[in-house]
Amino acid sequence: MRTLDLDALLPEIAAQVQPLARQGQQADYIPALADADPNRFALATCDLTGAEHAVGDADVPFAIQSIAKVFSLTLALQHVGEDLWKRVDREPSGDPFNSLIQLELDEGVPRNPMINAGALAVCDVLLERCDDPDGEVRALLSELCGEPIGIDDEIREAERRAGHRNTAMAHLMSAFGNLHTSVEAVMSTYAGLCAVTMTTRQLARAIRFLANGGVDPKTGHRVVPEALARRINAVMLTCGTYDSAGQFAYEVGLPCKSGVAGAIVADAPGRLGMCAWSPPLDASGNSRAGGAALHLLAERAKLSVF
Repeated sequence: MRTLDLDALLPEIAAQVQPLARQGQQADYIPALADADPNRFALATCDLTGAEHAVGDADVPFAIQSIAKVFSLTLALQHVGEDLWKRVDREPSGDPFNSLIQLELDEGVPRNPMINAGALAVCDVLLERCDDPDGEVRALLSELCGEPIGIDDEIREAERRAGHRNTAMAHLMSAFGNLHTSVEAVMSTYAGLCAVTMTTRQLARAIRFLANGGVDPKTGHRVVPEALARRINAVMLTCGTYDSAGQFAYEVGLPCKSGVAGAIVADAPGRLGMCAWSPPLDASGNSRAGGAALHLLAERAKLSVF
């Protein structure tokens, strides 16, 4: 990456995009999301040398929600490798992330691991391979960001109570023979992953292994083979922001993954990891101000892979 004063650039971006949050609407299916402060905003980067730059509420923890799908996918690939793709596809959905219609048409095989049905299939694989899937994902995240990572039990319970549509998807997948453990166990694991709590700064650190060919740049530990790191990045680029993935590829040009708490992680291969956080969402479930922030950062720092 060219020499760039990120300490000056990030506040400029924050000032430009924060007003866009007023155009969004927070997720409201559980109280913790509905009650989040809509004025919260953070933008953080961490390069492969460990140099960090951040602006705003970068050290405020929140539930990472669907961003956990990147790391549960990573753990599943560690355990079963390419055999995972027998259970879940790698195609963009073009439909909302919780579509039941698509799952029915595809006979219980989710389009990709970044939508809810795909994450449920990944949870099922982890339950077959791990004694404590939630704990192993948190251990991976703790290793990647260099700090203990916890879970919000209140959010986990709220996710379990509100997960009727996800439960319906799990039952549908089970009916097609693409769920091998119990629906109850899968739903509990999924709720636990949604309730993992991290900060914007920690997420920028944690995603760096994908910018470094699958190797944690801090420890030198290989998390996944280089080929699988490329595949995770490819799935994030094409599927990580739901039915706005094409727009994100056009505007940001980086592998991204969003969550309904308002965070979006991205990595610039060979350069750095980054995360933006602003709770109000657009119609596709992606942070309104966060997406704009990553667009400006990628443009001004010339980070796009294209």
